[in-house]
Amino acid sequence: MDLSIYLNMIISAAWYLLPIFIFAVIIKSAWFKGVIGEWQVNFLIKFFLDKNEYHLIKNVTLPTDDGTTQIDHIIVSRYGVFVVETKNMKGWIFGSINQKQWTQQIFKHKSKFQNPLHQNYKHVKMLEDLLFMGSYAKNDSIFSVIIFIGDSTFKTKMPENVRFARGGIEYIKSKTNIIFNLQEVASVIEQIESGRLERGFKTNRQHVKHVRQIIKEKLDTNSCSKCGAEMVLRKATKGKNAGSEFLGCSTFPKCRNIL
Repeated sequence: MDLSIYLNMIISAAWYLLPIFIFAVIIKSAWFKGVIGEWQVNFLIKFFLDKNEYHLIKNVTLPTDDGTTQIDHIIVSRYGVFVVETKNMKGWIFGSINQKQWTQQIFKHKSKFQNPLHQNYKHVKMLEDLLFMGSYAKNDSIFSVIIFIGDSTFKTKMPENVRFARGGIEYIKSKTNIIFNLQEVASVIEQIESGRLERGFKTNRQHVKHVRQIIKEKLDTNSCSKCGAEMVLRKATKGKNAGSEFLGCSTFPKCRNIL
């Protein structure tokens, strides 16, 4: 058979396999997992919370002194404002309210991630600043809620506002004291909508740029908590976190500490 025929067959096969390869890379990416997690929480909110009582505002990017901060979901109701941070994770989850980092364990592999309560604290404070400027915020009117999605299990006792899936909805519904009247609810929604950055590609790019700057600053200042060596930026090439960036000890494989 002519060699050109073999080449054409290989090229044709490659064109068929390329979309499958791209799809496999996408579904394993941290971005895709985040999208799926947010979609699942959207479903829980819309299905289990009365839309006449609870008003959902999604993907809110707020300006900060040093860049931007992005909030997955804000729920406004007469019972307060709920700032929801979503985590789509597998495995065992270990953590406490005061720890800077929590631990995810899948079989024998352990990895660290930022305490989501600390992560959401900045979201809450920025929203407080926005609403206080409009005189709509009241004491104890904004609640931080962390909702885990995925095949994960808490292996340590979690604070009451850290829940799995529908448990997060139950926590929101447990707040029954009326804080805002209907007019104030409408004013809070208007203040958030007017204070957020315009949704779109440009805003998302600005936020990604800010997050990468934070990572760079961590690279400049962080040293390995185990051996004191420099932490360097790496990218996972295989496994469930393929394509994700992380900080790893520069002495690897002698030291396997990561952030």
